[in-house]
Amino acid sequence: MATAGRSTSITPSELGERLAAWLRARAGAPVAVEELKRVPGGASRETWAFTAVSAGGRERLILRRDPPGHVIESSRRQEFDLLRAAADAGVAVPRVRWCEEDLGVLGAAFFVMDFVEGETLARRLLRDDVYAPARAALPEQLATAAARIHAIDLARPELAYLTATRSDASPAAAEVDRFEGIYRAITPDPHPALELTFRWLRARLPAGTRRTLVHGDFRIGNVIFGPEGLRAVIDWELSHPGDPIEDLGWLCVRSWRFGADDKPAGGLCDRERFFAAYERAAAVAVDREAARWWEVCGNLKWAIMCIMQMRTHTEGHVRSVELASLGRRVAEMELELLELTEG
Repeated sequence: MATAGRSTSITPSELGERLAAWLRARAGAPVAVEELKRVPGGASRETWAFTAVSAGGRERLILRRDPPGHVIESSRRQEFDLLRAAADAGVAVPRVRWCEEDLGVLGAAFFVMDFVEGETLARRLLRDDVYAPARAALPEQLATAAARIHAIDLARPELAYLTATRSDASPAAAEVDRFEGIYRAITPDPHPALELTFRWLRARLPAGTRRTLVHGDFRIGNVIFGPEGLRAVIDWELSHPGDPIEDLGWLCVRSWRFGADDKPAGGLCDRERFFAAYERAAAVAVDREAARWWEVCGNLKWAIMCIMQMRTHTEGHVRSVELASLGRRVAEMELELLELTEG
């Protein structure tokens, strides 16, 4: 039974002590937590790496936890169940172990999963010589992963929450409605470029009605990779039912190219190579105009998310230079949107 109320802050040392006690209770045997360290990144969720030490040896694990006081509400239980469903569908993901929804244990809901060795920093992937083979392999690997994500069975009982509030609107119209509602509620100042983009999107809604699971944040930066390429897809908290082309457009958002602007699909290749690889993996055609629409929508959504993250800082929920700096990035998306929607 989850404890009611908002999550509360605890120190890292207390976090380690409480986590060890919780693991001991689950194992019914002595367990120590060592090398507990916050993993950089993850503006909306906390990720901690640690080593569990027991009579059976040392095991590297990951803790996924809601930041105390964060204004973006989501469910660790749902992310936990999604990862299990993804593994069953053949998606490369970390193996999940245990989930805890009682806020009294660690001050916030959390789950524990396996540690996957590898790198996540996009700039290393796109620049370091050691990852040249990964750069060559990832377009097809990511296309295959996306196709498998979109094949996950939404009828699984533990995923029923995803379709509980299904809208009769098309996936595209529903997504624009959702983000315009967020934008109207949170923006502290006018953004004419975003207003123009809302109009552009509504005038060109794609006709596709196919609905699948959408990862929601499918991009470089949310995958673990090694020199050989993809090792795991991570950060599933934005997953939802929708148009699968949404994930393809999202990968092409300018911010996820990390400076490799001549390769719009994640800084790895051109759009056509990625779309063609997805078509082979999913055995469905990709509507290029719909993909462009979702790329525009993705840039708009990221701008609004940056405003959300900035307000999390400015309103004192979570004090973070990273969150504060995201507010300044809205201007980058505004310029990109003006260029994408011109003509």
